[in-house]
Amino acid sequence: MDIRICIDVPDLERAIGFYTAGLGLRAGRRLGSDWAELLGGGSVIDLLTNAPGTAPLGEAHPQRREYARHWTPVHLDFVVDDVDAVVQRLVSLGAKLEKPIQERRWGRMANLADPFGHGLDLLQFRGRGYDELLQPST
Repeated sequence: MDIRICIDVPDLERAIGFYTAGLGLRAGRRLGSDWAELLGGGSVIDLLTNAPGTAPLGEAHPQRREYARHWTPVHLDFVVDDVDAVVQRLVSLGAKLEKPIQERRWGRMANLADPFGHGLDLLQFRGRGYDELLQPST
């Protein structure tokens, strides 16, 4: 099974620039004027243009798209080699660092919001990565 990650954005060109320049992803196919693929991660990321205030589930549903910072229990983690450099680059492209970079047993983590209000985390593993949380290696 493949997983495709879809991110709604109000400005497709700005989103392409943010994710390619900021995270090193590369632009793939354009699937119309309002849809672009980003490649270079473990899964394809589809950027989909949808205007603020539009109904994602149809007009009868009360929810509307909003691109101010919003919290959702789903977010993306990007594994990077140098969390400090990537945070600096993303912030220069419009991201907001929401919490100082944290030191963890498994490495370092930064919590950010992209320019469209979506949460994302940067992870920089050290040692055995998440396996540092398990029994010590022998």
